[in-house]
Amino acid sequence: MELRGKAHKFGDDVNTDYIISGRYKFKTLDMKELARHVMEDLDPDFYSKITPGDFIVAGRNFGCGSSREQAPLAIIHAGISAVVAKSFARIFYRNCINTGLPVIECDTDQIDPGDELAIDLEKGVLHNLTKGIDLKITPLPKVMLKILSDGGLVEHFKKYGTFNFD
Repeated sequence: MELRGKAHKFGDDVNTDYIISGRYKFKTLDMKELARHVMEDLDPDFYSKITPGDFIVAGRNFGCGSSREQAPLAIIHAGISAVVAKSFARIFYRNCINTGLPVIECDTDQIDPGDELAIDLEKGVLHNLTKGIDLKITPLPKVMLKILSDGGLVEHFKKYGTFNFD
């Protein structure tokens, strides 16, 4: 699975209320509506800047806070293809895989806002096309890659009726 897009960079400890503010997630379950407000507390113009396929890039502990699945779902519906960060809060990480949002762990220090990126999940490499450098990413287990390629855990179970490790 290869992903391409532009980097939108944030810092450390981006919590789920920064991803999608509580003032929205408790008012509606409409993911298209929530998507318009993704990251707006950190960048009020974020939604207008993104193009489908772009990436959120961050530092350490991305997704800390609530365990609700609205945050990764809102990111997906905003058109973001993956989140790249130095580390993730564990519950957020699993919610992303379960909802079909790739989460890429790597050193993000050499990625700047606007850099064009290409990520090959199978090969475990992030190409920073703007800078002409490759960054090693933490590889995802085969079963997680399969879940992501199926569109998330629910779609995976619909397809196979169980976990398919092959």
